[in-house]
Amino acid sequence: MDICIDFDGTCVSHEFPDIGNDIGAVPVLKELVEKGHRLILFTMRSDRKKKKKVDGQEVIVEENVLSDAIRWFEENGIPLYGVQKNPTQRFWTSSPKAYGHLYIDDANLGCPLLDNDEGSQRPYVDWLRVREMLVEKGVL
Repeated sequence: MDICIDFDGTCVSHEFPDIGNDIGAVPVLKELVEKGHRLILFTMRSDRKKKKKVDGQEVIVEENVLSDAIRWFEENGIPLYGVQKNPTQRFWTSSPKAYGHLYIDDANLGCPLLDNDEGSQRPYVDWLRVREMLVEKGVL
């Protein structure tokens, strides 16, 4: 399966623009890849340059928050099949929506969340329950 994965609140806790804390995604994501599934990072993060005033001077500031998320996958030994798009979809559609068989996102209706962590202001994905659901569906 091609599986689209959100980042903030899904792979890590919500700390945007910083990388959030570990929430248990790494072992499940690695298990998905080991089973032959392909992961597509599908996030609102992006790399961009913007104008900003520093000491009265207008300067160009780079924000590489998408690159930071990609680096998180690399540092955790989790290969990505695609970033923001499915590499094969260009052959059959020009849609900007990444095509996947499954989407794991803290904003998905029905995605199991944890919201009892005093260190986080927003709920995030409950990866133990997600793994149980993936086993129940035969994905893992």
